[in-house]
Amino acid sequence: MDDILSIFRALADPTRLRIMLLLLKMELSVGELAVILDQSQPRISRHIRILDEARLAERRKEGSWVFLRPGPASELDVLRRIFRSDKLSSAELALSDEGKLSEVRESRAAMAEKYFAAHAAEWDAIRSLHIAETEVEHAMHALLSEVKISHLLDIGTGTGRMIELFGLHAQKVTAVDKSPEMLRLARAKLLSHDGPAAKGNELTAKTELKIGDFGNLPVEDNSVDCIILHQVLHYAQHPEAVLSEVARVLKREGTLLIADFAAHDREDLRTTHAHARLGFSDESMMRWFNAVRLDMVQCRTLDGGELTVKIWVGRKTNLTHIRPKDNEINLPLQNKKRATI
Repeated sequence: MDDILSIFRALADPTRLRIMLLLLKMELSVGELAVILDQSQPRISRHIRILDEARLAERRKEGSWVFLRPGPASELDVLRRIFRSDKLSSAELALSDEGKLSEVRESRAAMAEKYFAAHAAEWDAIRSLHIAETEVEHAMHALLSEVKISHLLDIGTGTGRMIELFGLHAQKVTAVDKSPEMLRLARAKLLSHDGPAAKGNELTAKTELKIGDFGNLPVEDNSVDCIILHQVLHYAQHPEAVLSEVARVLKREGTLLIADFAAHDREDLRTTHAHARLGFSDESMMRWFNAVRLDMVQCRTLDGGELTVKIWVGRKTNLTHIRPKDNEINLPLQNKKRATI
């Protein structure tokens, strides 16, 4: 009874009702809500606290920003039908808020476009060293084509490209990045998804963007069944520690896909682009997989440039692995018996 009363009290205010209508359409920061509703941030924060206490909305800190999304209250499923009513959505204030919400979307898109333009030359310089990214993405699709994804985790999501490629095939998506700026870019990209509007909304609704480090993932143990590390592991000082975190959050029989560079000697990538590791050998990757009880089930080499792209796919079995002998470590991976996904 107290929970229901708390919900009705929380909604018995025009501003809080407007906030809920907006949050059911997209995740918003406190500052963005203040602009849309033309109210001060302290006042908006007071309303948010009440909605949060009623579990109708939940707050998530991302750097110096605080973002809001619908909360875990089970009653929201029933309330959504009321929020979708024509009388409510066609009210003058609701229409005005919808117009300002469109301006927020446009502002995010403009911010993303400005960032991409500023960094285009830097990214193009790295891309020019290896096979076309479309070929890498095609290979990743082929390797994951038979994997049924319930909960996808994209580590180091960057601009959210992996969410675009694989998110629609998952029931839930969690994307982690340590940069608040990159998470804002990913959020903007989701809103401007190239597919039909309905698909874009679907992808945004089931995606949770979280700030966090790959060495300390903000994800529960054994909670995801597919993890992607796309051009991320070379930033790790201790890749084995990252794979240990991956094994912690991956469910049994879950799949890990790593796309990165084969070992190389381009020292300028370390000094100019902050790469901590100059690629990886199959032997090192196999050793790290074994250490955290991940089976190497696929290894693909994509030649076509100064840098060679590698894709390693593992599966968590929790079997005790026998450490390979020194004279076995150097065997070519293609000579080992491998399962297929």
